[in-house]
Amino acid sequence: MSFNDRDPYAGDILSGHRRNRPQNYPSHPAQPGLVVEVISDDFVGEILACERTIDGDFVRLEDRHGRSRLFPLRPGAFLLEGRRVTLTRYVDPRSTPAGRGAQRSNSGSRRVEGLRAKVAAPSRIWVEGIHDAAIVERVWGHDLRVEGVVVEYLEGLDNLPERLAEFGPTAQRRVGVLADHLVTGSKETQLTRSVGPHVMVTGHPYVDIWEAVKPASVGIRAWPKVPRGEDWKTGVCRRLGWGSPQDGWRRVYAGVRTYRDIDSTLLGAVERLIDFVTVGEGP
Repeated sequence: MSFNDRDPYAGDILSGHRRNRPQNYPSHPAQPGLVVEVISDDFVGEILACERTIDGDFVRLEDRHGRSRLFPLRPGAFLLEGRRVTLTRYVDPRSTPAGRGAQRSNSGSRRVEGLRAKVAAPSRIWVEGIHDAAIVERVWGHDLRVEGVVVEYLEGLDNLPERLAEFGPTAQRRVGVLADHLVTGSKETQLTRSVGPHVMVTGHPYVDIWEAVKPASVGIRAWPKVPRGEDWKTGVCRRLGWGSPQDGWRRVYAGVRTYRDIDSTLLGAVERLIDFVTVGEGP
């Protein structure tokens, strides 16, 4: 140790004592597959992905029990191979223009490079509301643009009979409908029972499309139960401390990045609709 290291008054007095200076930690990309420890939490897990939320950049870790949690990318917050590091967002080389190999869209399909705008196909996919449309676009937007399929929202399934009468579906002008809460005996099932041969109705069993997003993707253990008669979104936000439904929607939307973030029932329902409205000829 040098004399200056021992002398508390050595060096530039205006720079302050080195005890009070912020520490710099080596940076390391949060590459999926690495195992790190969260210093403040003692949580040890494998890196699954980085996620951008309204509260900043986070990394999702999964421990050996299969539990998944989000942690903010703070300076020096993690241990990697015994070293304290600052994790940074990982950018897959394959996602850059110079990257090689087949790239995938958010739905998991092969991405079509150099895609040009395509004239809209005559068939349509209808969803119940604007949140449904946003999530479908988030996951399947690339696929829909490849096919030229337009997604429109009904502002409620009660409007379906009137909209179908106006649209006049045919074998060449099909309609696919994505419905919430499509379970036996529900109002939604009754409304979609007789729609004709050129209309397909599929859906998921949840009251709202928010609930078709995996809880881990929005940083919760499970979606809370909301009693019948209480507005579902308002009840969920109150129980989770998310503020207003508008605040809650921002969290939900930020949590959906790819098909891995949504329940298989929603995934299968939308895939069937896309197949149905993109066939060349009807039966």
